[in-house]
Amino acid sequence: MKRLSLQWRITLMTAALIGVTCVLMNCLIGYSGKRYMDAIGSGISAYSEIESGAPDAFDPQSKQPDDELTIIISGAQAAFGVTNWYITAAVTLTGGVLAYFVSGRALRPLRSFAAQVESIQPGNLAQCKVSEDVLPEFQRFSRSFNGMIDRLDAGFTAQRQFTGNAAHELRTPLALMQAQLELFSAEHADVTPETAAFLSLLQEQTERMAQMTKILLEMSELRTVPCDDRVELAPMIEEIFTDLAPLAESKCIALEADGGAVLTGSDPLLYRLLFNLTENAIRYGRPDGAVRIAVSEADGNVQIRVRDHGPGIPEAYRESVFQPFFRVDKSRSRAHGGVGLGLSLVWEIAALHGGTVQIERSGADGTVMLVTLPRDGKEA
Repeated sequence: MKRLSLQWRITLMTAALIGVTCVLMNCLIGYSGKRYMDAIGSGISAYSEIESGAPDAFDPQSKQPDDELTIIISGAQAAFGVTNWYITAAVTLTGGVLAYFVSGRALRPLRSFAAQVESIQPGNLAQCKVSEDVLPEFQRFSRSFNGMIDRLDAGFTAQRQFTGNAAHELRTPLALMQAQLELFSAEHADVTPETAAFLSLLQEQTERMAQMTKILLEMSELRTVPCDDRVELAPMIEEIFTDLAPLAESKCIALEADGGAVLTGSDPLLYRLLFNLTENAIRYGRPDGAVRIAVSEADGNVQIRVRDHGPGIPEAYRESVFQPFFRVDKSRSRAHGGVGLGLSLVWEIAALHGGTVQIERSGADGTVMLVTLPRDGKEA
C-alpha cells in the first residue's frame, strides 16, 4: 500500500466505499424485492383459487415445480438478484473510474508543487516560490514552503557574502607575505640549509593559501557573472592546451582534443571549468600518458569528456570529490599543490549553467569526467 500513489489510494478507498455501499443496498433491496414478489404472488394465488378453497398464503417452496406461477415468480426473483449484482459491479467500477480522474484533478496542485521543488537550485531560490492563491488546504503548506525558501536564500546569500569578504580581506595580507618572503630570500641567499628549507616551506604554504583565497573569491562571485556568451569550445580547448603545455611537457603527457561545439554560457567560467579538469588530469595522470578532451552533442546538450591515465578514483569517493576541500589522497594533493577546491568550482560552474558533472567511469587505466551542459543555455 505504501508504494501506491496518493491518487491510487484515494481511488481504491473510494471504490471500496462505493462497493460496500452498493452491496449493502443490493442486499436490502434484494430482500425487500423478493419479499414483495412473494406477497404479490400470494395475492394472485389467493385471488385465482378462492373458489376452490385453496389457502390464501403463497409459498413458492410448497408449490409444485411445474406450477406456472411458481416458475414465473422464482424466475423473476433470480433475474432481480442477478441484475442487482450487475448494477452493483457497474456502479462500483464507474465510481472508481470517476474517483481516479476527480482525485487526479484535485491533486494537480501537488504535482505542480513537486515540479517546482525539482527545479530548485541554490542560484534560483528567489524565483522558486509557489503561489499562495490555492485551495484552503494548501495555503498553509504554500506559506510554510515559501518561508523555508526565504530562509534558505538568506542563508546562502550570507554564506557567499562571508566567503567573498573573507577571501577579499585575506588576499592583501597574503600578497604582502609573499612579497616579504621573496624579498627576504633574495637578500639572504647565504642562509643555512635549514633556514632555506624553512623559507621554501613558508613560500609554498603561502602560495597555497593565496590560491585557495583566489578560488574562494571566484566561487563567491559566480552568481554575478552573466551566462549569455556564445562560446566555441574547440578554440577554447586549444587555448587551454597552450596554457598547460609546460606542465604537460614536464610529465611527458600528450594533450589530445576531438570534436567541438558552440553553446551559450559564460566564456571565462567555462574556460575555468575546462582548465581545472584538464589541469587535474595532467597533475594526477601517469607520466608518458595522455589527456584527451572529447566534445559531442546529444539531445540538445553538449557533452564534454575529459579522460586521463591516472590511478583512478575509488568508488566510495566518486560523489565526495566535488565537495569543497575534499581530497582523495591528502599527501598526493599536497605534493601537487592542490587545495581541494578545483572540482568543487567545476561543479558550481556546471550547476550555474544548468548542467552536471560526474565521474562517468574510473579504474586502474584512468578516469573519465563527464560534463553535460545545455547547448542553448540554462532555462529560465
